[in-house]
Amino acid sequence: MHKTVFKNILHILLILIFNNFLAQTTPKNSPENRIITDTIRSKDTLVVKEQLEDVVQSKAENIRNDLPKKMTYLNRKAQVIYQDLQIDADYISIDWDKGLVFARGKLDSLGKIREPVITTQASKKYETDQFSYNLKTKQAIAFNARTEESEGVIVAQKTKKYNDSVFFMRQGKYTTDEYFIKKKDTTADYYLLAPTIKLIKGSKKSQVITGPIQLYIEDVPTPLILPFAILPFSDKRSAGILIPSFGERQDVGFFLNGLGYYQPIGDHFDLKVLADICTKGSYNLKPELNYKKNYSYSGNFSADVGTTVRGIKGLDSYSKSGTYRISWRHSQDTKANPLLTFSASVDIVSTKFYNNTVNNDYIFNQNVLNTQQNSTVSLIKRFLTLPVTITATGSYSQNFSTGLTDIRLPQMNVAINQFFLLKSKTGLRSGLLENITVNTGFNLNNYVSAPQNQLFSKTIFDKLQTGITNSIALGTNTTLAKYFTFSLAANINNALTTKTLNRYYNPVTNILENNINNNVAGFSSFSTSLSLQTTVYGQKNFAKGSAIQAIRHVITPSLSFSYSPDFSKPRYGYYKNYVDNRGALTPYSIFDGGIIGSPNASLQEAIGFSIGNNIEMKVRSKSDSTGTKKVKIFENLNISGNYNFAATTNKWSVFSINGQSSFFNNKLNVNTSLSLEPYQILFAPGDDLGIRTDKFGYFSLQSFNLQLSYPLSSDIFGKEKDLAKTYKAKGEIRNENYYFDDDNYAHFNQPWTLNINANYAYTRNLSRFGQKVASVGLDGSIKLTPYWNVTGSTNIDVVSKQLAYTRIGFSRDQRSFTINFNWVPFGQYKVYDFFIGIKANILKDAVKYKDRSFTQPNAPF
Repeated sequence: MHKTVFKNILHILLILIFNNFLAQTTPKNSPENRIITDTIRSKDTLVVKEQLEDVVQSKAENIRNDLPKKMTYLNRKAQVIYQDLQIDADYISIDWDKGLVFARGKLDSLGKIREPVITTQASKKYETDQFSYNLKTKQAIAFNARTEESEGVIVAQKTKKYNDSVFFMRQGKYTTDEYFIKKKDTTADYYLLAPTIKLIKGSKKSQVITGPIQLYIEDVPTPLILPFAILPFSDKRSAGILIPSFGERQDVGFFLNGLGYYQPIGDHFDLKVLADICTKGSYNLKPELNYKKNYSYSGNFSADVGTTVRGIKGLDSYSKSGTYRISWRHSQDTKANPLLTFSASVDIVSTKFYNNTVNNDYIFNQNVLNTQQNSTVSLIKRFLTLPVTITATGSYSQNFSTGLTDIRLPQMNVAINQFFLLKSKTGLRSGLLENITVNTGFNLNNYVSAPQNQLFSKTIFDKLQTGITNSIALGTNTTLAKYFTFSLAANINNALTTKTLNRYYNPVTNILENNINNNVAGFSSFSTSLSLQTTVYGQKNFAKGSAIQAIRHVITPSLSFSYSPDFSKPRYGYYKNYVDNRGALTPYSIFDGGIIGSPNASLQEAIGFSIGNNIEMKVRSKSDSTGTKKVKIFENLNISGNYNFAATTNKWSVFSINGQSSFFNNKLNVNTSLSLEPYQILFAPGDDLGIRTDKFGYFSLQSFNLQLSYPLSSDIFGKEKDLAKTYKAKGEIRNENYYFDDDNYAHFNQPWTLNINANYAYTRNLSRFGQKVASVGLDGSIKLTPYWNVTGSTNIDVVSKQLAYTRIGFSRDQRSFTINFNWVPFGQYKVYDFFIGIKANILKDAVKYKDRSFTQPNAPF
C-alpha cells in the first residue's frame, strides 16, 4: 500500500477514536452537545463535542492537537472566536478539559511583548500582554490590559473579568493623553494611578470606581491625592463631587475653595452646590441652578451667602460680617420667537460684598475694584403688521461709594418706526417735502433713589418719581446746486411728572431747602435747526522723480443754525425765583432734579461751524507692487464751535479741535483733542477759580488729551521661517513644531507681541492751575518654546513715577493638561495663582490643582 494512502487512513482512524472518546465523556445531564470546529489553513479539521453553549472557532498558521492532554496549540496569527468574543494573538492554547483559553502576544528577541493580544467583545477592543479566558464561566484574567473608555484609556497591571459588566483591576493607570491613546507616544504625559479599580460597564454608560488615586505628571508624582474617585463614562451628565482648590490667605487663613457636588436634574436642569471654607471661621455657600432648552432659552440662578471672619476674637483687629449675592442670567435664542424677546441680567449684592468675600475668583477677576453693580430685565415686543416696538425694562443699580440704590421699575418705551410723512409722486424721493421723516414714541419711567436699607420701607413710595415723555422728531434733506446737502430738523418734546420742586433759602438755618410737591405737572418744548454741508477736494502733484508724488486734502465744511425759545419766561410757569443769602433773585426750574429733566432756560439763536480735514500723501515705495503707497497725515482733523446771537455775554463757545491719524503702516495710532477758551479769564487775588470776561481773542488752553498705541510683534521684523522646508528632521516631542539641523540643534519659531499704550491728559477749565495725568502701559507675550508662553502687563504713572497694576504670567501647554502661573508682585492686591488642570471634558472640573497666596500685610478684604 502506498505510504500516503496508509497515512491518510491512519489519520482518519485517530479522529474517529478521539470523537468517540469525547462522546463517552460528555455528561448525561448536559442540555445538548455542541460541536467545536477548528478552521485551519491545512486540510485537517477537528470536530469535538463539549459542554459549551456555542461553537468555538479557531485558526492559525500552525495548529497542534495533544489528544492525551486534551489540548490544542495555535501558533502565529492565531485566532479564537466564541460567541461575541474574538481573541487574536501570536500564541493561543486551549485546554478542552477545563475550558480555558490562554493567549500571549508576540515576543521579541529579548522576551518582551512586541505585539499585544487583541480581544474584541461587543465591538469593544482590549489589548493585553497575556490573556486567560474560561469558556464555561466566561471569566477572564489579563495582564497589562489596555482598555479605552470614553475620552481616555486604562492600563492595568492585572485585570480580572468577573462578568460581562464588572472588571476588577490592580495598579491601574487612567489617562486622556491623545498621543498615548493613538500610540504616537509610549509614555503618557500624565496619568491617574490607583492600586484598585472597579470598572462597571453598561449598555449606555460605564463607571470607574477607585480607591486612593494620585496624579502623576511625566511619571513624577504630584501632591494631588484623592481618597477615592468615581469617573462616569457617558455622553450624558452624571452626578459627582467637585474637587476644591486650596491655599492660604493672610486675612482668612488656609482655605478650600469650590468644594461641592454636581447633580443633573432631567434633560434641562442641573444643580451645583459649592462651598468655601477657611480655617479662621469664614465660610461661603454657593448654590447654582443652570437650565437650558435647545433653540429656546438658557440661563442660571446663583447665590453667594456667607460670613467673613478676620483677626482673633477679643482683639481690636477682629471683625465678622455677613455677605450675600443673588444673580440671575437669562438669554433667549434669536430663533425661538423673533417677535417676543426676554432677557435678564440681575446682580443684587450686599454693599461690602466684594471687599469681604472669601471667594477668591472675585479677587482674581478684579471684581474687588467694582464701584457699581447694575441689573436689568427687559421684554421686547414686535409686531408683524404694526410698525411699533414695545420695550419694557426694569433696572436696579447699586453705588458702593455712596451707598445709594437706584431703581427704575417699570419702564416702558413705545417706539414707532420711522416713516415718511408724504408719499412720493414718482417713486423716487426728491425735494424737501418728499424726504420728510418722522420719528416718534412714548416713554414711561418710574424712578427712586434711596439707601439700600430703605428699599422696603414706606418712605420709598414718597421718593418715587413717575414721568411720561413724548418726542416727535421731523427731518428732511435735499441737494442744492449739485454740491451742497441741505438739512432741516425739528424736535418737539412733551413731558408729565408727579413731582415738582419748591426751593427757598432759610435765613434761620442758613440752608437752601428743597421741598418736593406731590402734584402732576408738565412742560412742552421745541427746537429747530438747519445745516448746509459740502465736500471740497484739493490735490498737489509733484514731479515724477520726487519722493513725494502727491498730497491730497479733503475738506468737509458744515454750517448750521439752531433755534430754541427761552422757556424760563414767567408766562410758561416752568421757572421760579428764590431770594438767596445775598438777597438776589435766583431762578430755578420746578423740574430740577426730576425724572423728566428741565426745558431750556435761555434763548438759543446760534450758528455753528465744523471743518473736517483729511490729508493724505502718496510717496514712492519699492516694497509696493504699484511703486507707490499712501501715507496718512491726518485721517480726521475737525475744528468746531458756535456763536449764539441771543446771548448777552460770551457769545462764542469754546473751540474744539479733534484729530485722529495712524503712521508706520497704520501701526502707530494717534488720537488727540484740545479745547481753546476764546475769552480772557481773570483771577481774583487768592482765588483759584477764574471768571470769563468779554475780551475776545486770548485762546487759552483749557484741556488737552493725547493717546498713543503701537502694537509690536515678531511679524514686523520679517516673516517666520518655514521650518518644514528648511530642516528635514522633525522633533519627537508631540510630533511637531521641533525641527533639527545637521548638528542636531532644535529650531522653532518664537512669536512675540508687545503693545505700547501712552496717555497724557491736561485739564484746566476755569481753574488757575491745571491737572495732569500721564501713564504708559505695556502688554505683551512671548513663546520661549512652542509650549511655554510668558505674558505680562504693567502701567507706569509718569506723574507720580510709580508702577500701577502689574501682572506676570507663565503658562505651559501640555498635550493633555495646562499649567498656569499668574503673579501680581506688588500693590493693594498682591497675590499669586498656580493652576494645573486636565483638558479633557470628563476631568477638567475634577482633576485640578490650585495654589494661591496672599501675603500682603493689612489686606483690605
